[in-house]
Amino acid sequence: MSQAPKNVAPTTPYSSADASIRAELSEIDASLRVSSLFFITSAIFWLMAGTILALIAAIKLHEPSFAAGSELTTFGRIRSAHMNAMALGFGNNMIFAVCTWIMARLCRTPIRHGGLLLIAGSFWNLGLTVGIAGIIKGDITSVEWLEIPKYATPLLAISYVLIGVWGIMAFRFRKGEHVYVSQWYFLGALFWFPWLYIVAQVMIIWAPAQGVVQSVTNWWFAHNYLGLWLTPMALGTAYYLIPKVLGRPIYSYYLSVLGFWSLAIFYNWAGVHHLIGGPVPVWLLSAGIVASVMMVIPVIVVAINHHMTLIGSRLNWWKSPTLRFVVFGAVNYTLVSIIGSTMALRTVNMTTHFTHFTVGHAHHGVYAFFAMIMFGGVYYMMPRVLNREWPSASLIRVHFWMCALGILLMVFALQICGWIQGTQMNDAINYPDFLQIVKSTRPYMIIRSISGVMLMVGHLAFGLNFFWMLFSAGAHRVQQEGPTLLISKKEGSKT
Repeated sequence: MSQAPKNVAPTTPYSSADASIRAELSEIDASLRVSSLFFITSAIFWLMAGTILALIAAIKLHEPSFAAGSELTTFGRIRSAHMNAMALGFGNNMIFAVCTWIMARLCRTPIRHGGLLLIAGSFWNLGLTVGIAGIIKGDITSVEWLEIPKYATPLLAISYVLIGVWGIMAFRFRKGEHVYVSQWYFLGALFWFPWLYIVAQVMIIWAPAQGVVQSVTNWWFAHNYLGLWLTPMALGTAYYLIPKVLGRPIYSYYLSVLGFWSLAIFYNWAGVHHLIGGPVPVWLLSAGIVASVMMVIPVIVVAINHHMTLIGSRLNWWKSPTLRFVVFGAVNYTLVSIIGSTMALRTVNMTTHFTHFTVGHAHHGVYAFFAMIMFGGVYYMMPRVLNREWPSASLIRVHFWMCALGILLMVFALQICGWIQGTQMNDAINYPDFLQIVKSTRPYMIIRSISGVMLMVGHLAFGLNFFWMLFSAGAHRVQQEGPTLLISKKEGSKT
């Protein structure tokens, strides 16, 4: 087990030069303890369930006979259940835990009506359980990212309204007039998500629009679920954690505002580039392509801001569990966004469309960017909520390296496979047999399954460390050794 260097005075992560601020933050943390633990525990449950479903789906891509004895385990149902368990189960519960905690701290006000969050969380997880059970049973809608059967969506809608209202109430009763960068992103997402979800549900599920409008709405929602919900929540978290851990202000508040508004303006147009080649008006596709390319602006702005804040602090962020995950996620935000803008170009899209390249791109954004930043948020948040430290630095290392290497291996395998696959599908002379193309993807699908096992190991390490900490194992460390850092017992060595 690692410990703080002996030449540095151990300090608890909840210490502050100002006793009144320390007392205020402690009160806020205590007011959110129950709801935070509920959401994180729920997120870990869905993370494990989603990972198991993902492994089943991945194995079936190279071993179709695997788990083929029942209609409940067909690929279409298992993959859709996996997507919803990870996106709506793990992703949203992590957002509800980490981002509401950061919002309360930035508003400098203890939680009001704490029971509201617990009721909302119960409705959300109940609705999701009913929805995923419906998917596996066969009540799937067949609309990507909206597979949850319609009888479960009212529960999800009610819970989100309660959580969204709480976020707005916290901001309304904040102390002080200054609005932090993270609050810009959180408030934007709190307004955008219900707009996206309600419009998509109405126009596709409840009162379906006619013809091609459904497909446009589908990809408007699916793309913006990442861009206007997961992305602002992750960026808001990064903008809070990076300066907080380093003890220095963000490089430029004005760059932060530019990044926020350019994201808000350009991203909501970008989803239609997934329909290039379809029966969609050319002007709409062109607008989506232009918006996708213009997304380079917020991406580069965020990258500059994060880099300039971190510059000169490599040893500090590398030994911090929080910043190691957050910086990894921030770097991958830059990479996945630039790749996404490139994929929107017609000449590139001709090759990547309908291939595993797009699947790799989705995992790159949702996991390597969003999930890794959320993990970093939990590593920073829990010591303050529970007033105890993470019990094992070794488990944090296992979590980081298995997940970082696992997701990169998956992304590389899927995108290399997808590019080869797209090239072959565009060459009907040399590859007239589609089954031959499918068979050529098998080695890459095996690599994908291996990467899934690596992610499973990382998730198990994270869950074990969390529950070990929850049941008081970290109390001794915070009293005797200080914060859990990712350095070896040999002073100064890095792992």
